[in-house]
Amino acid sequence: MKTNVLAVDVGYGNTKFAYRAAVGTVATGMFPSLAQYAPARSISGGNGSGFKTRDVTQVTINGTPYEVGPGVSLTAAYGNTGRMLVDDYVLSNNYAALLAGAIYRSGHTRIARLVLGLPVHTLAKFSRELVERFVGDHDFGQGVITIEKVNVIAQPLGTLTYATTLRADRNGASQQHLVVDVGYYTTDWVYVSDFQIDDRRSGGRPGGMSQILQRIAENIGKDQGEAVYDIERIDVCLREGLPFHFYNQDIDIRSYLTDAQQVINDVMVDVKNRVGPVEGIRSIILSGGGADLYRPIIRQTFPRTFIDKLENPCFANANGFLIVGESASRTVH
Repeated sequence: MKTNVLAVDVGYGNTKFAYRAAVGTVATGMFPSLAQYAPARSISGGNGSGFKTRDVTQVTINGTPYEVGPGVSLTAAYGNTGRMLVDDYVLSNNYAALLAGAIYRSGHTRIARLVLGLPVHTLAKFSRELVERFVGDHDFGQGVITIEKVNVIAQPLGTLTYATTLRADRNGASQQHLVVDVGYYTTDWVYVSDFQIDDRRSGGRPGGMSQILQRIAENIGKDQGEAVYDIERIDVCLREGLPFHFYNQDIDIRSYLTDAQQVINDVMVDVKNRVGPVEGIRSIILSGGGADLYRPIIRQTFPRTFIDKLENPCFANANGFLIVGESASRTVH
């Protein structure tokens, strides 16, 4: 099946994708950015066992089979195929496996335009390599995929584009905005005026959700007298409002958030210093998986500026990438 545009946001925390399913309808999907080596055989699910079949897609990258999808175990975050919290993550087999999984799960075998995103501080360094790597015909183990064109944009521009379509009165192109995208590994910010990026007032740095989770784990470990490594489970507990079970105790994660917010404070100091005066900004547009945790600190940092936290902020970039791709396709034609 062919699509004119497929947008894929391969984040450090989750992989999101979006495409036009029908006129006026956008289909989206998401799964953890975890790629684990595929087992030689599986004993899970099926055959009347009573256990659910894991929702995974097997892909092959450079001869190595991987599993990706919602059913991948959280333990895949650790070990040889664990999360790669490094700038050149986009060149890894893990990144390719996640992208391939998103494409297969979207159901498309021919893509006229694939739109990808990169953190602000790595865009210039890796965008060309992404284009060269993925344009053309590929077989990632589930059949040949043809990608005719690849566009790579700064991740926060996806959020800005999406926000503009939602709230044209407040987020119009002729106004000034600060877009803050809180990811798993990085926090990126883009200062935009008349839909042009002011590079001097934009930037990105490590300081996303993973650092907050790590701080919480360290503090729980101090209290318990034993190191805590399972930040993936801490993440789930935070998002779902659940206690963190540690041996025979149920620990309230929220009691550790105050200290962990020092990570956010450090990031916002950098943002404020880089952005400078904000009295002319129409809004701060906030997106990303860590948006809820960052909002109170952003309010303290910029007390008089309107903060626009988008609904479903995890999909803001992917939805924006789709809009950018469709606009580019119309321009070409």
